[in-house]
Amino acid sequence: LVSSTLPTDYWKVSTIDGTVITTATFWANLWKTCVTDSTGVSNCKDFPSMLALDGYIQACRGLMISAVCLGFFGAVFGLVGMKCTKVGGSDQTKAKIACLAGLIFILSGLCSMTSCSLYANRITSEFFDPSFVAQKYELGAALFIGWAGASLCIIGGSIFCFSIAENSNSPRRGYAYNGAASVMSSRTKVHNSVPDKTPPKHFDKNAYV
Repeated sequence: LVSSTLPTDYWKVSTIDGTVITTATFWANLWKTCVTDSTGVSNCKDFPSMLALDGYIQACRGLMISAVCLGFFGAVFGLVGMKCTKVGGSDQTKAKIACLAGLIFILSGLCSMTSCSLYANRITSEFFDPSFVAQKYELGAALFIGWAGASLCIIGGSIFCFSIAENSNSPRRGYAYNGAASVMSSRTKVHNSVPDKTPPKHFDKNAYV
């Protein structure tokens, strides 16, 4: 979900508040701005210069790219740290790798959450600013997808870390294997357990009279 928000078009969409007839719809993302007329034809224009962009767009670009890269490495480390794979060494090493993957997923979610929140804050501040006379926008679908993906990354990374911590704190119980008892030994035990009913030999028959 986080990686799908990067090329998504509708980060912000022009508002139709206060308009009766909508002849064109403006929308933009991190890479371009577009306009769609009433016939459905879209004309887009890429941002000409990276240095001439607003600071919040540059920050959102960097955070989203960092989130995608961190998510990729987190998935790789998470795959290596799984117990069902034969890569990664011992169980303790796998646990450390899995914990690292959880931390990377949390960082990825935080980067995505910060980027979407920063972009949404700029949109809402311009929308509710009475002195802002340019085109006003509303929140696009990409922001909600980004928030959902960031939340899943943070929750998944936390579960990863907590599960590894619980497994490391739980004590391991050892079981002693005594081996299977043989037939002769079992018969000997049964024979020894039966009490001997024969009278003792050092007593004479007159002792019972």
